[in-house]
Amino acid sequence: MRQEPVTRQARPQVILDVRQYDLSRAEEGAIRENLGALAPQVETFPFADLHVLLEGNARSNDVSVKLTLVLPGTTLVASDHEAVAQPAVGRCLDRLLAELQAYRERLGNVPQRQKLEKGTHQELHPGVLIDAEAVEAAVRARDYPAFRLALLPYEEGVRKRAGRWVQRYPELEARVDHGLELADVVEDIFLLAFEGFPTRPADVPVGTWLEGLVDPALKALQQDRGPERENIEMARSARAAVQGPDNL
Repeated sequence: MRQEPVTRQARPQVILDVRQYDLSRAEEGAIRENLGALAPQVETFPFADLHVLLEGNARSNDVSVKLTLVLPGTTLVASDHEAVAQPAVGRCLDRLLAELQAYRERLGNVPQRQKLEKGTHQELHPGVLIDAEAVEAAVRARDYPAFRLALLPYEEGVRKRAGRWVQRYPELEARVDHGLELADVVEDIFLLAFEGFPTRPADVPVGTWLEGLVDPALKALQQDRGPERENIEMARSARAAVQGPDNL
């Protein structure tokens, strides 16, 4: 068994515990980089300990991953398994970040106003009510500009969320304002929403659902697929036809 700290940062204090699994330096480096996304989310807590367990399974020939985040008043846990550790760690981290966000929202001793001022509140809430019937009608008519207009109250929240989340992808972040605009990411998120709206879980708020599309959009852009960029440009052109380029 090999046990060593992944990082020396005070928060989170990260402990990597590897059992019966051959963790390469490259994979360990990628895991270290992924876990760095947790640091800004827990920096306001008095303490935050993250235990990362990687345990190989000889029978199934895969590795079990378990992330345990110990915070004041709660312990958050996420687990998964995969043939190699890194993808499973990424999925666990996504779940952990979602649970952490929910926990922050439950903290009754932190006023909502202070959360907003500190930029820690990440759930998307529009400033005005949206017209749900207009959204559904636009989807049925395959009218993306109308769909985009109906969800316009969410745009600023999506933009801010995407701006923070892109920091998880250093290579992609380096391209922002150098051939890639944050507006491209925002448009891709709404385009994914337009395509996936018919299968959206009815019990999930639209803001929460949109937030879940940020990471898939960034991953698609990171691959720099030509068709993906073409779809974004078409979507932005369609929106400009309705709202005018000054609103993009």
